[in-house]
This record gives sequence, structure tokens and C-alpha cells, in this order.
Amino acid sequence: MNPINIAIVYHSGYGHTARQAEAIRDGVAQVEGVTAQLISTEVVQQHWNDLTAAEAIIFGAPTYMGSASAQFKTFMDATSSEVFAQGSLWKDKIAAGFTNSASRNGDKAETLSQLAIFAAQHGMHWVNLGLPPANNSSKGSEEDLNRLGFFLGAAAQSNADESPEIAPTRADLKTAAHLGRRVAETTLQFVRGRLRQ
Repeated sequence: MNPINIAIVYHSGYGHTARQAEAIRDGVAQVEGVTAQLISTEVVQQHWNDLTAAEAIIFGAPTYMGSASAQFKTFMDATSSEVFAQGSLWKDKIAAGFTNSASRNGDKAETLSQLAIFAAQHGMHWVNLGLPPANNSSKGSEEDLNRLGFFLGAAAQSNADESPEIAPTRADLKTAAHLGRRVAETTLQFVRGRLRQ
């Protein structure tokens, strides 16, 4: 069977969300037979065919002022003519999402909901994080996966005064890798099931 490709399309204003995207790519790479392609919104215009050919697309944006960044929203809006109007080119693909902000919460759930609704508008199948919330008891730790307690996708926190070399935390990057692996496994199951029909 040919390798299954997953596209990770993201915007990163300061480099922190790019590190999350790279961790997701590394998680995808843990699953044999699945590859990942990083696509920044800065160059997405050159990659519409790659997105259409991918079996899954993972969307990532920093949370600014309670929603996805304007640059990512520009990409979302462009899909109305490049994808949606062309006959729902992404229908039945797997989808997932991730986000980052400077504060622990930062209304990241709003961005993840925005990404999930965006995927639903394209007829995609959303994959959640699949981890319980962590670091919510006296036995919890800042090193726990899903330390921020999000369900819909991978969330990370990067202090505003720290560079991408320092933030997001190791736990948040491991959480992102978990999402990448989970999407890769789900996509593999989905494609194999479709081939058996």
C-alpha cells in the first residue's frame, strides 16, 4: 500500500505554534506507512493540490483575542473558493486541530471549536485528543500529557516573554505528538476500511 499522507497546515506568528506543528509531524512519523507534510499558511497557495491529495489535514493556529489568528482565518476563508465551491474536495477526510496562546487557558477552546466547525463545513471527520485532563489533582504534574485539560484538540501554552526555543513546554509538545500519532492511526484505519469495500 502506498504511504498515507497527512497535511499539517498552520500559522505561527512567533514560532511557538510551528514547534507544535513539528511535534505533531513527529507523532505522525511514529506510525508506519504514514507520512506528514508541514504547510505554513504563508505558502499554502502553492499547496492546494497537496491538501486535496492528503487523507487527513490537521489545522493549527495560535489563539489571538479569543479566536484563530487573522492569517489562519484568511486561509479558512480562501477554502470557500479553492475547496468548498469546487465540490467539497475535502469531504470524508480526517481532521484535527491544535492551538497555542500565552496564557494557560486564553480561550483556546474557542479556537479549537472554530477549527472543528471549519472541518465540519468541509464534511470532514474530526479526531479529538483522546486524553483525559491531567495535572488536576495533588498527584498531577506540569509534565503530564494534556496538562491544560483540553478535549477537542492539542493545546499549548507559551509564555509571552519566552522564545520558541524554550516554549511550549515539553509536556505540551508531547501532547501534540500524541495527537499526531492518534490522527495517523485513525487515518490508517479509515483508509484500510475504505479499501476493503
